[in-house]
Amino acid sequence: DQKTMLDFDLAELYEVETRALKQAVKRNISRFPSDFMFQLNKEEWQELITICDNLPKNAKFSPAPPFAFTEQGVAMLSSILNSEKAIKVNIEIIRIFARIRQILMDNNKLLLDIEKIKNKLEHQDKKLTNHDKNIELVFKYLDELLAKKGTQEYRKSIGYKIGK
Repeated sequence: DQKTMLDFDLAELYEVETRALKQAVKRNISRFPSDFMFQLNKEEWQELITICDNLPKNAKFSPAPPFAFTEQGVAMLSSILNSEKAIKVNIEIIRIFARIRQILMDNNKLLLDIEKIKNKLEHQDKKLTNHDKNIELVFKYLDELLAKKGTQEYRKSIGYKIGK
């Protein structure tokens, strides 16, 4: 269920002859495991010829079925071909991977920073909760003192009065 591209389409894309592309692949076959590339069998190739109207004429009459390349195979192919187009594609692939790696590193740093902020906020929240409890306790004591003051009897002052 993978999306693939056939060798003759890739040869056109990379501006090389199909024959040269196949030769390069055969010389570097160890770079193309089965999840990068496979060759259609004769039945699959015949079925494709009958279904597709827009295949190149020279491809229809090729004695060997074409190679089919997955996304990884297309990228690997750009590293073994020597056309200007293949070289440019390969350079762009490398740049994209470098950018992706940098984005992931930046993202990890950002996640760590967010985690630090989250921990600080949780710590502050605990402190605030303790402060809230302390303030409630102070108000409770003040209420108790006010209640005691209201229940105290009026007492006569002890001592001397001056000036009368």
